[in-house]
Amino acid sequence: MKRQFVLLFALCLALPLVSLAAAPQAEVEPDEERGEERWNFAIPRPRSEVKDEFTAVFSSGDLELDFRKSFLAGESQLFTALYEGLFSYHPLTMEPVLAAARSWQVSEDGREWTFVIRDNARFQNGDPLRAEDFKAAWLSLLAPGRNAPYSSFFDIIEGAENFRLGKGAADAVGITAASEKTLIVRLNSPAAFFPSMLSHHSFSPIHHSMVNEDDWSKQLPVGNGPFYIKEIDADHIEFAKNPHYWDQSEVAFNRITIRFTDDGEEASALWNSGAARWLQGATDFDALQDRSGIEVNAMFATHYYFIRSARKPWDDFRLRRALSLVLPWAEIRQGHLLPASTLIFPLPGYPRITGLQSTDVAEAKRLLGEAGFDEGSGLPELVIRIPAYPEAERIASLMARVWRDTLNIAVRVELVTERYFDSLHLDDYDVGSLTWIGDFIDPYTFLKTWRRGSNLNDAHHNDDDFEALLSRSMTEEGEARWKTLSEAEALLLERGNVLPVSYTPAINVIDLNEIDGWYPNVLDIHPFKYMSFRALRPLPGVVLAPKKTP
Repeated sequence: MKRQFVLLFALCLALPLVSLAAAPQAEVEPDEERGEERWNFAIPRPRSEVKDEFTAVFSSGDLELDFRKSFLAGESQLFTALYEGLFSYHPLTMEPVLAAARSWQVSEDGREWTFVIRDNARFQNGDPLRAEDFKAAWLSLLAPGRNAPYSSFFDIIEGAENFRLGKGAADAVGITAASEKTLIVRLNSPAAFFPSMLSHHSFSPIHHSMVNEDDWSKQLPVGNGPFYIKEIDADHIEFAKNPHYWDQSEVAFNRITIRFTDDGEEASALWNSGAARWLQGATDFDALQDRSGIEVNAMFATHYYFIRSARKPWDDFRLRRALSLVLPWAEIRQGHLLPASTLIFPLPGYPRITGLQSTDVAEAKRLLGEAGFDEGSGLPELVIRIPAYPEAERIASLMARVWRDTLNIAVRVELVTERYFDSLHLDDYDVGSLTWIGDFIDPYTFLKTWRRGSNLNDAHHNDDDFEALLSRSMTEEGEARWKTLSEAEALLLERGNVLPVSYTPAINVIDLNEIDGWYPNVLDIHPFKYMSFRALRPLPGVVLAPKKTP
């Protein structure tokens, strides 16, 4: 999961969106010579170096370098420099490509995966990367009481859920370091999408010196990615190329500087001066002298409100559905570039479902009466918790007014100015808001967060029918699996758990005539490994003079 505030920009441009459907699909082919399976992708490599230093501007925030604790989108981007798992993201398609692993094999029953780690894979200090470094990292993330945000993603592994919930032993988890370079993972059921999950930063290894450290702010992490941290403070982070990275000869930049600011005018000034070549986050678009670098593309992300099941009487889905049925959806989604009526962005091949679009006040009132609250009588105050952001305030105020006027429900809107995401873990509100960016291109990355055992289930969703559908999907593949997942999504919508507002576009400022290896993509993750400055190219009809030799 990647959470972020929704930033709506007043762009006076008709910019095309790159569709998810346009992304090339992965092909799996056997390597008969080596007895392996590989993803058949042509990875773009950096061109000859023209410059070796790159500066970007990201939004400010409390940076968490321990990926076991991380859940923010900006951190995921930084982690492409520091850490590398068995697989990593293809920079264009976001499909998995082999990274720290050089090969893998799957058992006949589809449950046992054997990974072979590259002989030359090392940490930044030169220590060899071992299978044990993956096993120890994953078990530490799953440790009972840690409550790592992504720990429930590991439930796909045999024994992982019982261990993280304190119901089983670490020895029962299906992760085995069979040798220094061989890692074996046993799943509960076949999962063809497992390599996609392994691209996520939570499946990275940890150096043995850090695995038992709980506070990584006291020392810099020892990573195995293409870069390491040279210096860091509240205003910036400087990465240097990792000389021990297995593929370091293909990494173009020797230094990357990330500057942090929430001042859009400052970010634009850095772009105008040439001091920064990529803006991701707060930007004053009116202040940009050159707007040709604005890149807007569709993203596998949805901004939504959710109604919690944690406190009575909102654990009754009839009441949640009544709340969703009276909302004026066109007005709520007004001004959003990609209005959404479903939770999951329409993927190619994913069944289309009926989203939340129509209003039915009569049915809403009938449901209230059926639940024992005729005309809203007896219902407690409903608390909407939102970040202190104008668009969130507009939507929450609209919801509050409609629920008061139509259903006679007392509603209070509560603005949170600091640590909003932390406040969502508390049990003193009923409606919250967030944006979810998929961690890989599969509906499961959205739906898994609504399972009763998920650490990301802030809504406290607890539905036996939903659980049965998710469990069934784990035994299926292809169209049958996606059909089951679409039924689970439909249930979330029908029972008033999720109130979709918009599919969130990715908005960046970067000159793609100048930068190679950066591509608009559906997860808005851009691995630093592939980025470089383009070689100088002459204008049409212009011949460059040869370089002078001494």
